[in-house]
Amino acid sequence: MNRKILCPSILNLPIENLAQEIRLLDAADIDIFHVDIMDGTFVPNFGMSLREMDLIRANTTKLIDCHMMVMQPHRHIEAIAAHGADIIYIHPESEICPSETLNQIRSLGKKAGLVLNPCTSLESIRDMLPIIDYLMVMGVNPGYAGRSFMEYLYPKFGRLREMRKDYGFKVVLDGGATREVIAKLYHEYDVEGFVLGKQELFFQEKPYADCVSFVRSI
Repeated sequence: MNRKILCPSILNLPIENLAQEIRLLDAADIDIFHVDIMDGTFVPNFGMSLREMDLIRANTTKLIDCHMMVMQPHRHIEAIAAHGADIIYIHPESEICPSETLNQIRSLGKKAGLVLNPCTSLESIRDMLPIIDYLMVMGVNPGYAGRSFMEYLYPKFGRLREMRKDYGFKVVLDGGATREVIAKLYHEYDVEGFVLGKQELFFQEKPYADCVSFVRSI
């Protein structure tokens, strides 16, 4: 089995202590810092800004991914890349020509990621699989943090397991990542990446390092 790729969602952190919390997470054996950018239009919430990305980048040498929940993300890709993102995710519904935006990301030397909403079919993105490095599958509807994983999505992960055999991209779950969901997807569906939120990492009664160690053990 591949080592789990653990991605703490920075939106859970208090802004006033962001730098300190980033350093604590950095020391806790996490892999990728997960940043949500939301415009209030593509999803009904607002997320983090370039200012926070700068602060994260200044306090870690680890990878940063940026989940673009915005309309026409191609307008912001160069800025996101310049401010420290290593992996940039877009939603196919957010662009008229999403493959062009994926190529734009790769032309900047960054890893290209595509996001699959619960209501988006695998078949609709099949032709773009050769040009992505990561596929993030939403376990909840985007923009609604803290909701439970939609269990009717398990068959989609099963189809994805078969579909990805011809490609080299990694699969990441975003949303509803409880210990039960993580264990099932990792062991039964070969999902290697997990965006961690308040279910298993934040607001726990133990240090980040203990939480990360536990998630790696399940």
